[in-house]
Amino acid sequence: MKYLGKVLPVDGYYVILQEYLPIDYTKSLAHLYQPLIGVHAVTLYQTLLHEMELQSDSSPQTHHTLMNYLNIPLDEVYKARLKLEGIGLLNTFKKQVENATVFTYEILSPFAPSDFFKDAMLSQLLMHQIGNSKFHALKNHYYKEAPSDLGENITIAFDEVFQTFTPSIEAVKPKEENSKPTRTEPSIDFSWMVQMLKQRLIPVGKVLTQENRKLISQMVLLYGLDSYEVEKSVLWALTEENVLDTEEFKTACHDLFKSKHYDTPIALTEKSISPKQQVTEPQTKEEMLIQELETISPKQLLEDLSGGNQASEQDLRAIREVMISQGLPAPVMNVLVHYVLLQSNMKLSKAYLEKIASHWSRANIKSAKEAMEFAKSEQNKFQKGAKQKTSYNYKPLSKEIIPEWFKDRNKTKQQPKVIQNSQTVIDLEKEKAELQALLSGKAAPHQNRSQG
Repeated sequence: MKYLGKVLPVDGYYVILQEYLPIDYTKSLAHLYQPLIGVHAVTLYQTLLHEMELQSDSSPQTHHTLMNYLNIPLDEVYKARLKLEGIGLLNTFKKQVENATVFTYEILSPFAPSDFFKDAMLSQLLMHQIGNSKFHALKNHYYKEAPSDLGENITIAFDEVFQTFTPSIEAVKPKEENSKPTRTEPSIDFSWMVQMLKQRLIPVGKVLTQENRKLISQMVLLYGLDSYEVEKSVLWALTEENVLDTEEFKTACHDLFKSKHYDTPIALTEKSISPKQQVTEPQTKEEMLIQELETISPKQLLEDLSGGNQASEQDLRAIREVMISQGLPAPVMNVLVHYVLLQSNMKLSKAYLEKIASHWSRANIKSAKEAMEFAKSEQNKFQKGAKQKTSYNYKPLSKEIIPEWFKDRNKTKQQPKVIQNSQTVIDLEKEKAELQALLSGKAAPHQNRSQG
């Protein structure tokens, strides 16, 4: 009972609606949303919508009332509510009023049928849910594309017709974040793709338009694509004029998903969260580092390791090419970059990256935690074989797993950072001597380290 205690039958609720509903919203709910979220969620939406006429300002309705209306247990009501929130049809607020819990449900407008098919993620989900034939029947019925032979658009812009006073600062102040639901428009870091396009002399502004950014974000969320897979899909779908063919891009994303997951169906399903997974706060320093490496981009990692300085294009190009050639997810690549830098006195060698990346790729490592455990294991094997210590800090039972750059990542520093661990501080004199030995033709001792 993972929903136990989230809401109780005696908890009260109010319903508000601050948007206008499209005239044909019921058609959207029945034909377009219901296949995705189910009948209980749609019924809950309609019940809450009509509850506004009956509610009293002085005393809220209780969730026991909803259970009776819907004739389902409270945990099913709660699950239906989560589906409405996830699909962008409901906002939920909670507060304590005189030792009682009161929820406020803000009903959000569904897309009109014609607008539904303009949302790439929802329309793709619907196609996978109801099948290609039924999907196109609904699309042909509800969605009418504008004629393409209208001629040149010569409409005059607002500022060419009217003149107004300059708005005050308060008038143009942007809205606070999270003031409106994002619906199916997740945000992703496009800096990686910007660098890729620039290096290929592809006009960034022409490819990463606002609509294309939204489409790319939605496909990433829908298919769970990694950075290198998104790049492949974008390059595949570019025309000779460097215009992103949206249908080709969707097809490329879907093909990549199928090649990775074979016949796994694409559909909206509830996340199964075990009690252990519900603990989001890291409990140890190592877990803190793993969480950081799971969420930041390789570009951010390089900049953190260099004291906030901008990552070089050469390093970014090397990382991207290794990621694409070996198919490593970004979190695994983060651990690999961190590992190589610590092993090589903060020098990023593409050849060294490729050698270890191919090993990790064959080992089918998919997460930062797996990569870190694998690195520890390889280091232990090397230590037993060579009977000597290394300067890498991913060691079992180490009290100082977190490097200095991670501890001070939120502090502004002018001086470059020095990576340390609990066992060894980088000996610059020794590194200098080894470098001189290498230049004179003698192999330096630390060059015989294990390669992954």
